[in-house]
Amino acid sequence: MPKFTLEIVTPDRKFFEDEVEMVIVRGIEGDIGILKNHTPMVTPLSIGKIRIKKDGEIKEAAIAGGYIEITKDKTTVITDAAEWPEEIDVRRAEEAKKRAEQRLKSGKGEIDVVRAQIALKKALNRLELAKKK
Repeated sequence: MPKFTLEIVTPDRKFFEDEVEMVIVRGIEGDIGILKNHTPMVTPLSIGKIRIKKDGEIKEAAIAGGYIEITKDKTTVITDAAEWPEEIDVRRAEEAKKRAEQRLKSGKGEIDVVRAQIALKKALNRLELAKKK
């Protein structure tokens, strides 16, 4: 299967850079599958998982939304956070989930509710991926 370069960048580090066969990410309008020579595009990403197929094996990582830029030979993901399952601190994710749920129950202010919904989604995504390891 033809390969292309995938680069995943966070504010803290270059999370991943290698030649891959396929990438699947969750865009705001649904899943996007990327192969070499994909139509060039830039689109926002939802909080979710990124699936990377390299040498016939699929690896998953949690990403905190962001953007993806696709060119014929390279795909770049820019995200606030990316973690492999083994990097996820389950205790910290569970605490973040509890805090977000408490904020949602209190319902104080519109901004706090939106922030709590985002925090809850991130925590649930991390916990789901961590359970697969």
